[in-house]
Amino acid sequence: MEKKLLNLLLAVCIASFPFLFKGPKMRENLLIFFSKGVIATLIDAYVVGRQKLEYPVRPFPKIFKTNIIYDMLFFPILSVIWVKISYNDNFGKILLKSLIFSVPMSVGQWIMEKYTGLFKWKKWSPFHTFVSVNFTLFTIRGFIGLIKILDKLKGKQEITES
Repeated sequence: MEKKLLNLLLAVCIASFPFLFKGPKMRENLLIFFSKGVIATLIDAYVVGRQKLEYPVRPFPKIFKTNIIYDMLFFPILSVIWVKISYNDNFGKILLKSLIFSVPMSVGQWIMEKYTGLFKWKKWSPFHTFVSVNFTLFTIRGFIGLIKILDKLKGKQEITES
C-alpha cells in the first residue's frame, strides 16, 4: 500500500507542474521550488541523521535516507502554491494562510504515521512537523519578499539611468 501511495503522490506532483510553472512569474516559481527543495532536503537529512524520524518505505532506499518525493517535489510544490496565494497579502493573512497549510500537513502526517509505514516517528511529533513546515514556508516567503524588494530597487535604478 505504501508504494502505491508514493506513486500516487508522485503522479499528482508531476501532473501539477504544467499548471504551476507557467505565466509571468515562472522564474520566481522555479526559484521557490528549488529553494524549498534544498531547504527541505537539508532539514530532513539532519532530522533523519539525528534519528528523530525515518522513512521505512522510500524511493531509492540504498541512495537516500530521506524521502525525495516529499523533499524535492511535494513540499516545494506546496510552497509554490502557498506563495502564489499569499503573494500580495499582509502579515496577518500570510500567517492565517500558513496555518491552512501547516495544520492539515501536521494532522495528515500524524494519521499517516499511525496507519501506514511511510513514516516512523522516534523523537518527532505533529508539533515538530507544524514548526518545521511553518519555518520553511516563512523562510521561502521571506526570500521571495527580498527578491520583490530587489526587483523594485532594480526597476527604480533603471528609470533613473534612462
